[in-house]
Amino acid sequence: MEYVEDFKWEKGMSTKDFVNKLGRIGYQSVELQRAAVAMAKMKREGAKIFLTFTSNMVTSGLRGYFAQIIEKGIAQVCVTTVGGIEEDIMKADGEKFMLGSFHSDDYENHEKGLNRIGNVMVDNQSYMKLEDKLLPILAKLYEIKPRWTPSEIFREIGLMLNDESSILYQAAKKDVPIFCPAITDGAFGFHLYLFQQNHPDFVVDVVKDFEKIVLCTDHNEKKAVICLGGSISKHHAILATLLNGGAEYAVYMTTAKSSSGSLSGATTQEAKSWGKIKDDTDAVTVHGDVSILFPLAMTLTMEILDEEGLLE
Repeated sequence: MEYVEDFKWEKGMSTKDFVNKLGRIGYQSVELQRAAVAMAKMKREGAKIFLTFTSNMVTSGLRGYFAQIIEKGIAQVCVTTVGGIEEDIMKADGEKFMLGSFHSDDYENHEKGLNRIGNVMVDNQSYMKLEDKLLPILAKLYEIKPRWTPSEIFREIGLMLNDESSILYQAAKKDVPIFCPAITDGAFGFHLYLFQQNHPDFVVDVVKDFEKIVLCTDHNEKKAVICLGGSISKHHAILATLLNGGAEYAVYMTTAKSSSGSLSGATTQEAKSWGKIKDDTDAVTVHGDVSILFPLAMTLTMEILDEEGLLE
């Protein structure tokens, strides 16, 4: 039997001690500490780890952390939304996003050419520069062959980048596939459309990528999912594990609630009814802001793995 313990500040407290102390407070802090332990166990047990995240997280400073997690060999498969691809490329090209306010004047922001994502601001010029960068890349790809899957495109772009904090760069370097089922849902998709108008035989095969993610694992391999937020990125990964017998380990972090019946709010417990997660699994759902909770949990995870000599 474990008991609630009062939290107290200690001078020089490490992140490991801090998160472990949170695990004795109660409520979501307990689930946070459990999530960290579960993520360490995934790696320790040799599971194939699917990391999923939405584009707003790449907008934030978590982008470099995701790249580091790939570099350290924790994630073997990534799934995201197309805004995450676009903004990773922007940042790799030197673009800086500004910290603003949730309560700023958005009419004034629009007049200044600033796009607000929560309390982060992205200048229109960043998207214009992205267009200037994408079109020559697509032309180079087309010279090689006319038919590509999204994951192949992302790998080729990653090989062209030179930024240690880039998700695409680290994924290409570590041979980690990045899947983006809704590649047309953003500026990237619009430029694919424009390019195809002048090159009708240029095809981006999303269905072939579905085959790739399904066949990247099998029933005999241990599988794990770390799903940050919801959306299509979360479902694409857990569907792939479902078709291969379900995941043995799972960590969900989300601000969505299960009461709406949404996939984003669905818990690891609900996923068991679909066979997406096995009944005897180590599964944890943490409710809260990923920008706060994930760095805390994953930092403890990485410290555990580092002590065990399991980080690459």
